[in-house]
Amino acid sequence: MSDTAIRTAVITGHHAFDLPALTRLFRELPGVDAYIQHLDDFAADLGKVRDWYDVLVFYNFHQETPGPAEADPWWGTGQRATLERLGETEQGIVLLHHGLLAYRQWPHWDALAGFGERGSGYHPNQNVTVQVADTGHPITQGLSSWDMVDETYTVGGPSSKCDVLLTTDHAKSSPALAWTHTVGRARVFCYASGHDAQAFENPNFQTVLARGISWSAHRQ
Repeated sequence: MSDTAIRTAVITGHHAFDLPALTRLFRELPGVDAYIQHLDDFAADLGKVRDWYDVLVFYNFHQETPGPAEADPWWGTGQRATLERLGETEQGIVLLHHGLLAYRQWPHWDALAGFGERGSGYHPNQNVTVQVADTGHPITQGLSSWDMVDETYTVGGPSSKCDVLLTTDHAKSSPALAWTHTVGRARVFCYASGHDAQAFENPNFQTVLARGISWSAHRQ
């Protein structure tokens, strides 16, 4: 892997997923050096590399708001303090698919997602037509509409402070599928797509995710 590759932590937990398919996805993303890990391991940071990553991709689905450090179980230390630091540096943040719906009672995660009152409506195996809403953004520049099979969410949408990049008019989906904004010093890319291999193997999905990681790392 090139020394210029984007060092990327892919953070999971509290949601089952296709590990081989997700691993293949991140192995094949151009310019991305990915490390898939559970949130417990990311927060514990035994290798002292947490600040070494250029981008953090959250693919976790924890629901209970993390409590104070003294309430942490022995296997998961410092989660709240770790997550509350997000935005303090230029380390990029990506909320991918169900990562958008984590911690639905925590205003801190609402701010990262770009909206509050995040619901839980979901519809697997939908044929979705994805439309490019912002053709001038580095993440979507040069892309045209495409079709893909994915799980959709009906969970509201981003605030007016966000730049919406991708949309759909699917009856069982919230209109916005991808958007960007900033939290503190960090660039944040939110992408509602990406449930399983059906989405992972779509070339346009791969392009958007790779560019989203690159953009959040200030490489674009």
